[in-house]
Amino acid sequence: MKTDELIGLLGNSFEREPVRTPWMTRRLGMAVAVGAAAALCLALVVLGVRPGLTQTRPLVFLAFKFAFAAAVGGLALRYLVRAARPGGESRVHLGVAALPFVAVAALAGASLSMTPREHWHGLISGHTWLECLVSIPLIAVVPFAVVTWAVRRFGAPTDLVRAGALVGLASGAVSALGYSLHCMDDTVPFVAVWYGGTIALCTMAGALLGPRLLRW
Repeated sequence: MKTDELIGLLGNSFEREPVRTPWMTRRLGMAVAVGAAAALCLALVVLGVRPGLTQTRPLVFLAFKFAFAAAVGGLALRYLVRAARPGGESRVHLGVAALPFVAVAALAGASLSMTPREHWHGLISGHTWLECLVSIPLIAVVPFAVVTWAVRRFGAPTDLVRAGALVGLASGAVSALGYSLHCMDDTVPFVAVWYGGTIALCTMAGALLGPRLLRW
């Protein structure tokens, strides 16, 4: 029997009641935490901390960026634990995982609606859009490698595309956490477009790489 056929049979076997493994939750959670710490250290060493964090506005937006990335990462980990088990993908609701993106997009729309159209470009692009576009995916490589290893070591996903996408989603989120300490652009539209967009890119990369990297 080929490996793909075995994976399909396992997925069908556990479709109604996925395998329950509490220890996997702890180990995958630890892997995400290690990846987050690595992303944070990498961002601090390579990019450094932005100035002005003793002021109110930068601190408020840092908290906002942290909240968005943490919400995305928390949901990604929740569903990755399920997708990493045979049959667990049936309990993964990607629409729920998209809620932080919908919320920040709604806030960005509200912000733009209260701003004259001639200022929209500055709110969306800021001064560091290219740096953000490059930095978050590059920093995400380290947590992606750590979490991929953990899924291969402790998990047995039967939907490799979905599991890979969730690995990418979690990695992009923790990378955004690290990058936010350096980011100088403090507008909601900037966070929605460039943080949300780069995390989405990491998710798509994970979906593409998942069938190769997570194959049994």
